[in-house]
Amino acid sequence: MSKALPRQPEVNIGLIGHVDNGKTTLVEALSGVWTGRHSEELRRGITIRIGYADTGVYRCPMCQEPYNYMTNEQCPVHGVKTEFVRAVSFVDCPGHHSLMVTMLSGAALFDGALFVADARAPFPQPQDGEHLLAAKILGINKLVVVQNKIDLVSRDRALKNYEEITKYLGREGFGEFPVVPISAQHRLGVEPLLYALQEIVPTPVRDPSKPSRMPVLRSFDVNVPGTPAKALKGAVIGGSITQGVLRVGDELEIVPGLARQKQGRTVYEPLHTWVTSLMAGGRRVEQAFPGGLTGVETTLDPSLGKSDGLVGNIAGAPGTLPPTWTTLTLDYTLFEKVLGVEGDVAVKQLAEKEVLVINALSSVSSGVVAKRGHDRVEIQLTRPVAADPGSKVAISRKIGTGWRLIGYGIIVGS
Repeated sequence: MSKALPRQPEVNIGLIGHVDNGKTTLVEALSGVWTGRHSEELRRGITIRIGYADTGVYRCPMCQEPYNYMTNEQCPVHGVKTEFVRAVSFVDCPGHHSLMVTMLSGAALFDGALFVADARAPFPQPQDGEHLLAAKILGINKLVVVQNKIDLVSRDRALKNYEEITKYLGREGFGEFPVVPISAQHRLGVEPLLYALQEIVPTPVRDPSKPSRMPVLRSFDVNVPGTPAKALKGAVIGGSITQGVLRVGDELEIVPGLARQKQGRTVYEPLHTWVTSLMAGGRRVEQAFPGGLTGVETTLDPSLGKSDGLVGNIAGAPGTLPPTWTTLTLDYTLFEKVLGVEGDVAVKQLAEKEVLVINALSSVSSGVVAKRGHDRVEIQLTRPVAADPGSKVAISRKIGTGWRLIGYGIIVGS
């Protein structure tokens, strides 16, 4: 568990890249937290769910750049007290192709990202290009490339890998990003990496006067079997606040809400609840701000939060949340090629009655193409999503055994 920090996390930095590139090991090197806690993750050795780990970033007044940033309250070289700079939350996303939709849900909340590459392998690996393209379409333009496992290659191979990375980024139009060589396993290169993050990913300016809003990434029933009725805690939702401030005692609206049967059809009704407690930055707080993972205990029936039952909703100040869509009209753009698969596979045009997967913030829904024009498509959703008109959504198609990112769309308002 992350230790309590001098301040709540102020910025979300995602970790993306191909499976086995060492993202979770890097998070542990930076924060001391192993984010793969789920039993299936431990068994398979890969990240399945989105994981958060908070850490404080400190600056040593005596160390020279780029070695003056660290996660220690005392400099291990000079023995002097370091200056607290900011609290950061690292968001570890799965790299396996079958979990691409999970990665997209987390990426929508990044303020910047670390793209982790394996120096031993030819670049790009199958999911490398897919993750970079996902970051690009979601507007993540503050990026640091981590050239990991540098301790396992020769100098020539390290230089060759560096060339592969920079040439690919230039050729595909991603732009120029710093490339930092590290060994996450041995914590070598962490200080220059933190320096690069300070330079490339500034802390966003937030407006606390805006209505609160939080996409729900996790939800739980925290009560153990046998808990007396009077001691039961309400459903807990977890996510990243994207605007405003959440306070204990606040009323919350949650959309799209709960599915109910009405006159023979399924409709979704918003939920209304109150905040009874908040966890942020590893401690209980009276108010929580954007950045990091916030745990919100509510007055809702705890069974509603069980097994991520509320994931994909948006919680916030009543009457201020985005509209709920059962049918999405999108101005869409398709990629030329399918990334992450062997061979040169072109992206085929959308077809009516085709099934697609849509990602909008933390929400994942499938849908059927009802109408299609040259650059506009209407998708009838199996589960509604809440999103503002003008928002970007990712579009994935079933190719082989998994869903592959094939394009994106912009929601057209009614």
